[in-house]
Amino acid sequence: MRKAKKIKLPEMFRPLMWSYRFSEIDAESDKRVIIVNAINYGDLPHWRWLVNYYGRAALKAMLSDIPFSEFRPGAIKLMGLFLGFNKLNYASRSDYIQGRRTFVCLGQI
Repeated sequence: MRKAKKIKLPEMFRPLMWSYRFSEIDAESDKRVIIVNAINYGDLPHWRWLVNYYGRAALKAMLSDIPFSEFRPGAIKLMGLFLGFNKLNYASRSDYIQGRRTFVCLGQI
C-alpha cells in the first residue's frame, strides 16, 4: 500500500506554527491547527492561501465545527467579513473537550 504524500505548507506559515515542527506539518491532516492559527495570527496572504487551498465552501464547513472559543474576537469579525460567514459553533471550549473525550472513550470500547 502506498503512503499518502505529505503536502507541505508555504514557508510564510512558519511563524504562525512556531510551537509545531514545521517540517512535519501536513496541510491535510493538520488542517484544523493550520486554519485556527492562520485566522488568529495570520495576515491577508495566509487567509487567501486557506481559501485557495481548501476552498471557500469547505473552509466555511470546517469553521462551523470549530468552537467559537478557539478564535480571537477580532479575528472572528474579520473572518465573517472575509468569508461571508455569520454562524459559528458557540460551544464553550470545555464542552468541546468533553465531547472529544467522550468520542475517544467510546471509540476505544
